[in-house]
Formats: sequence, structure tokens, C-alpha cells
Amino acid sequence: MNAPHQQPHQWHQHEFPEAAREMLENSQTRRNVQHATTVIQDKRNRVVGELPEWQDLREAGSQVRAHALRHLDHYLLQFEENCTRAGGHVHWASDAADARRIMLELIQRHQAKEVIKIKTMTSEEIGLNAHLEAHGVRPIETDLAELIIQLGKDRPSHFVVPALHKNRQQVREIFQREMHLPELGEQPVDLATAARNYLREKYLRIKVAVSGANFLIADTGGVCILESEGNGRMCLTLPDVLISLVGIEKVIPSYRDLEIFLQTVPRSATGERMNPYNSTWSGVTPGDGPKEFHVVLLDNGRSPILADKEAQQTLKCVRCAACLNACPVYHQTGGHAYESVYAGPIGAILTPQLLAMKEGRSLPYASSLCGACYEVCPVKINIPEVLIHLRGKVVQEDQKTLSGKLGLWNIGMQAAAFTLADSGRLSMAAHLAQVAQKPLVSKNGFISWMPGMLSGWTQTRDLKAIPEQSFRDWWAQEHSTQKPKEKANG
Repeated sequence: MNAPHQQPHQWHQHEFPEAAREMLENSQTRRNVQHATTVIQDKRNRVVGELPEWQDLREAGSQVRAHALRHLDHYLLQFEENCTRAGGHVHWASDAADARRIMLELIQRHQAKEVIKIKTMTSEEIGLNAHLEAHGVRPIETDLAELIIQLGKDRPSHFVVPALHKNRQQVREIFQREMHLPELGEQPVDLATAARNYLREKYLRIKVAVSGANFLIADTGGVCILESEGNGRMCLTLPDVLISLVGIEKVIPSYRDLEIFLQTVPRSATGERMNPYNSTWSGVTPGDGPKEFHVVLLDNGRSPILADKEAQQTLKCVRCAACLNACPVYHQTGGHAYESVYAGPIGAILTPQLLAMKEGRSLPYASSLCGACYEVCPVKINIPEVLIHLRGKVVQEDQKTLSGKLGLWNIGMQAAAFTLADSGRLSMAAHLAQVAQKPLVSKNGFISWMPGMLSGWTQTRDLKAIPEQSFRDWWAQEHSTQKPKEKANG
């Protein structure tokens, strides 16, 4: 499962600072994102506060996920064996191209020209929709938010609420245009009714469905999906053929482990005590549900992450998006600034690793390292720790190239390391800085601007001027004046 992975469509056309600057200029999107994330975060805090054992549940979930990753080969083979025994078919995909090929072949085998889809970020990761459309198959999203995104020809900006950046009026305009409903009202019931009528006919007619999964259950060979709308239940039960695309990291050892995640995931994701629809299934049952069931297990860069002891905790993620809702950076920029399927703090560590650190290299720097993401993570992924680790990898990679070695930042950091390694050099640098800062210091004792590459600091904050006397100089002065007194007293 270590074959080179491929990405079908690259979102990473800009580095994060450039993309974020553009998103910061969109005041409507910022208001939409901030309102929605604040509402979800407040709901999450209330329902989490109801559980005195919340921290114990976090620890239990963390240990289950860590154990599964340590023994991933064992549990994946156990899942395959039990799923096959129950009548399912398991396929292994080393990369995105492999997964797309397998899924297209399965769909074409049944001569399907349309498929209905449950929201699956993994299909976004491999660019499945574009691939199917290029081969004459029309994918239809059934999750309400994903449907809004698809009809609006937009991109998701959030894991759980992909259309988070759209308000009610914008959704109404999309439905009016794409569903040919010029008289459509703007109340939530109007929009929900329009989506229900649009999708109901498709549920009853289309015979092939595509899903992702929240969990794979090794000891039963089962697949589990948690959702809030019921569209998933329709897709899982009505079609003749169900194809589930699932990352290899989603496996958990046993059915009983679900009791942890059925409490932590909904509270973290949507602020609900329990998801309205929790579906688990294993294989096929004559006369009940799909007649044919396939699971495509996707690696696509996950194995190298698993091999990195510092970063492998990234794969514990259960895609609840709690870290996005708590992140001050995401609050300001929204998900599109990350230019990735996976946004927010978890996206900042997952995306560059899935892309073998070749793209998305600015994402580990898209953080203030405040730690809010770690505090809300239901499986205790220490995202700030991984961010720092990945920043180190970026620097190491840059130093392998001539342009990296001669870059201003590298030269600056090398100069800083040289200066800080010796007290004499540090003292000299401080005295030079005291002289050099004089033209920049304002009357209030602050530096409000600096030239060149240093200007990035003073663009958003003031800098206190270096004092005329350093602590080191003060200490030396005090120490020298005390010695004669001590001798006199002696």
C-alpha cells in the first residue's frame, strides 16, 4: 500500500497567506462563517458540559484510535475477511487513480448513467465527481449542503456543513436557478421542501449509490455512517448497488467501540447528543437493502503518515470538524483559504502529508498555535505538536536546495542561531539594535513600522522599543557594585 499517490485536481494554486488575504476581503463570507461556527461551538459546549465523564471519553476514544493504527494491518485484514463472509466485496486502492478506476468499473458494469451520493470527503479527495462526469456518469449529491455546493458550482468549506459560507438568501438563489423554481420562498421549510422534492424521485429511480463511512468495524465486517438528514439512510437502503469509499485509517477493532464515538462525535460535530441516523451494515441480506455491496479501501498517502511516529496521530481524526469551529484562523478566513478538501487545523496537518509535503507547505504555518483545536478534539490529536513537526520538515526540505539555503529567512535564522549561541555576540547585537532602532522609535516608545522583510511584524502589531539598558547589563552593573560592599563587611 505504499505506491505513489496521485491527486486528480489540485486546489493548491496559491499559498495560504495569499488565499487567506483574498478571503478576508469577502465580508459576507466571513460573517456567514463566523455566525455558523459560533452557533455550532456554543451548542457543542452545552452538550459536552452535560457529561462529567467527557475527558474519560476523549481518552478512551484516543486510545481506541491509536491502538487501531498501531495494528492497522491486522484489523484491515480482519475487516476484509468478515465483510467478505457477509457477502460484501473488498477492493484495495493504493492511490486516487486506482480508486477512481475501481469505482468507475463497478458503476459501468451496471450500465449506470447516474449515481446518488452520500456526503463523502474521501470522494472529494480523489476527485471522483469530475472523473465520473468525464466518463458520462452524473453524480448527484443528496446531503443538503453538498447539494447546494454542487448546484452552485462551488467548493465545500467545512467538513460537517460544507455550505457553511452560504446564507439563506444565497441558497434560495441557487435553488431558484438550478431547480427552475422562480417563486421559491426563502424560509428554511421552503428550501428543505424544494430539496426533498428534487431528490425524492432520484432516490426511487437511481440504482447505484456511493458513500463514504465514519467507521469500519473489524470484528463484524461492518460499515457505519452517522448523519442527520436521513438522505444517507435512503441511499443505503433503496439502490441495488452500494459502493463505499473509505480511508484505511477509519477501521476500529470492535462493534462495542462505537459506544464511545456515538457519544463524542455528534456532540463534537453538530452539538447534538446523538445523530438522528446511525446506520451500520455488513454485507448483503436477500430482500433487504442493496443486492450488491462493495468497499474500496483507500491508502492515497496514508501509509507514509502512519510511518511517521510524530505525525501518525493525524490519522486518528474522526472528521467531526470541532477543531474548525474552535480555530480563530478558520473563523476569519473560512475553509476556501486552505485550498484543500481538508480545511482548518486538521487540514493544515493532513493535506501536506497526503501530498507528500510537495504541496500545501504553507498550511502548517496557518495557525497561532493557541491549542484550541487540541482542547476540543474528541480523540485528543495534538494538532499544535504536529504543526511544529511539519514546520520542521518544511525547513529541512528547503535546506536541501540552493534557493532554500540562500533564502532570506534561512540566512536570518542562521544569523540568529549564531548570535544567540554566544553571550558576547548577543550583547553586541543588542547594542547595535539599540542604535539602529532610534529612527524607528516613536514618542510613545513603540516601533510602529520596520523596513523590508521585518515589516510583516509591524503590519498588525506595535513593537516595544529595546530598552537603553538590557537585563544582562543591569545585572553586571549591580553585581559589580555589590562586591566591594561584601568585602568591606567581611
